[in-house]
Amino acid sequence: MINIRFRFLAIGTAFLGTALAVVCWDSPVTLVAMAGQAPGSFNSGQPRATEDPATVAHGKTLYGINCQACHGADLRGGDMGGPNLLRSQAALSDEHGEMIVPIIQGARQAQGMPNIGLSDQDAGAVAAYLRSMIGAIGSQGKPPGEEKPLDIVVGDPGRGSNYFAAHCNTCHSTTDDLKGIASRFPEPKTLQARWLAGGPLTGRNSAATKATAEVTTKPGQPASGSLVHIDDFLVTLRLSDGTERSYRRDGPTPHVVVHDPLQKHRDMLPTYTDENVHDITAYLVTLK
Repeated sequence: MINIRFRFLAIGTAFLGTALAVVCWDSPVTLVAMAGQAPGSFNSGQPRATEDPATVAHGKTLYGINCQACHGADLRGGDMGGPNLLRSQAALSDEHGEMIVPIIQGARQAQGMPNIGLSDQDAGAVAAYLRSMIGAIGSQGKPPGEEKPLDIVVGDPGRGSNYFAAHCNTCHSTTDDLKGIASRFPEPKTLQARWLAGGPLTGRNSAATKATAEVTTKPGQPASGSLVHIDDFLVTLRLSDGTERSYRRDGPTPHVVVHDPLQKHRDMLPTYTDENVHDITAYLVTLK
């Protein structure tokens, strides 16, 4: 009987101790977690001092000239691969430029961040602008300010026309398949995606862009059709009557010749520079 009472007493004591521990640990954690949050906000981060508006405006201009291409208009990373500054430990920890200014002036060149060449005053203005943006956005939600549509038409249509004449006009014509292409695809992002992929741009039957193949198992007896599948061991054709036929491959046997209208696009894709892509798109949007 005594043992049973002792066990119940021990269990009750342990439970009470656990409850007290939860209360003692939970209250400070809750207070710490809530510190620095504005009423009604969620994870809005530590309070930040108000920045001088003139300095912020100057920093914004310098950021647009020197930093935006890599880090993006909204600080979340740009086309040239710069990191998201809204998640940068240096940017989040900076109070008076002590973290950001050295980086702007070349402290991280070994990590790929170039020396922008700004003076202490100008670099400090950029740091103030970054702090103002981080303070306005907190750590959640959309970037502050009015949302601006992304304009990808930033290339030179003249250079795009020259590139087209040198590399594209053997297969394409601005008076035939590409005539009025900008009217068929009025959204530049869609137009750019279509020409990069090399898919049908005319809105007509896409059969002309499908690969075909000839398979010769015996001299003078080739079989031809739409190419369904090909690898080192098997080739499958869809014949003119709609049936499919597969052939086992063993080295050069059978003899297979593939005709792929899009192969040129695939070959060229790795050779495009960013400037080429921008220029070609800028040229194609003029073909109304």
